[in-house]
Amino acid sequence: MSTHELYITPPAEPIWQVPATGAARFSWDYDDGRERLLALYQKGKDKQWDGNKRIDWSLEVDPADPLGTPDEALTLYGTPHWAKMTERDRGELRKHYTSWQFSQFLHGEQGAMVCAARIVESVPDLDAKFYSATQTMDEARHAEIYGRFLHEKIGMLYPVNDNLQGLLGDTLRDSRWDMPYLGMQVLIEGLALAAFGMIRDTTTKPLPKQILAYVMQDEARHVAFGRMALRDYYQQLSDAELREREEFVIEGCYLMRDRLSGVEVLENFGIGKQEAKDLSEHSEYLQLFRKLLFSRIVPCVKDIGLWGPRLQKAYVDMGVLELGDSNLDLLMSQDEEIAEQLDRDRFAAEEEARVAEVAEAIEEGGEAAA
Repeated sequence: MSTHELYITPPAEPIWQVPATGAARFSWDYDDGRERLLALYQKGKDKQWDGNKRIDWSLEVDPADPLGTPDEALTLYGTPHWAKMTERDRGELRKHYTSWQFSQFLHGEQGAMVCAARIVESVPDLDAKFYSATQTMDEARHAEIYGRFLHEKIGMLYPVNDNLQGLLGDTLRDSRWDMPYLGMQVLIEGLALAAFGMIRDTTTKPLPKQILAYVMQDEARHVAFGRMALRDYYQQLSDAELREREEFVIEGCYLMRDRLSGVEVLENFGIGKQEAKDLSEHSEYLQLFRKLLFSRIVPCVKDIGLWGPRLQKAYVDMGVLELGDSNLDLLMSQDEEIAEQLDRDRFAAEEEARVAEVAEAIEEGGEAAA
């Protein structure tokens, strides 16, 4: 079945074209480059993996409860709409929410792939080009994996959210070479990491947990790359240039906070847009989710040197300023450890099964000889 047959509503256009701006930059300096960035490039090469082999696609997924997360996380839970729903309706609602979330992950990963390729083209430093090339491959793998999950396990897709598409477009249209870093590596990747992490830590289903944990292991490197490259560059910018970038961050943060709430899902269940917005605004889960969305962004923005009064005031208004003191390195190392522990657990279980199989064969052989 083609992807277009699985969309709840068809995309406005099958191919979205964003005019390219800016210059392609070649560097004739083939010296070693920055040690930290080259070490990250080496790690990017060492950590490549195959989604067909590392992920256990034989695991079953119940489309009526794909994630196993508490129903309290659903916007309609506890409302009169929820009380009127049959169990089948509630299963459809869980399916739609999972489809909407993972569809936005899929579209975002394709955007990340395009942005990483743009960075390879436009960034002036060869060491940054090297790393961005590995990231482009990572993002291709992530898009492949999310697409496979939606096609094979959920059987339903949602079009890209208008506001996510808008932020992607703004990021790609800007001719300044650092903007794909800022828009993608800091804002979109930061928001995605928080969303991935919240589902990874609450799902009771092994397949989505594997997918999210392994993707997050890659994304931890990508955010580290953006921090390194932008921190070095922003130290050279004027106050006016820094303010321009802070305005971009403020606008992007408000856009993602206020508009990524899954209103499209509720509309597909016959709820009007305004009521859907009101229900989302009053969802305790969504309020917590919005705050956690910035757990990766705020410390990163502060770290790269965008911390002017206007930006700080915006974060005060959002109630997330204190997140600037979060230990981003600790969060990233935890992402690494969770993925590696999943590998260890899976390999241990496979080894145990092999040992049991050999022991059973030996026992059967002994009985036959007797």
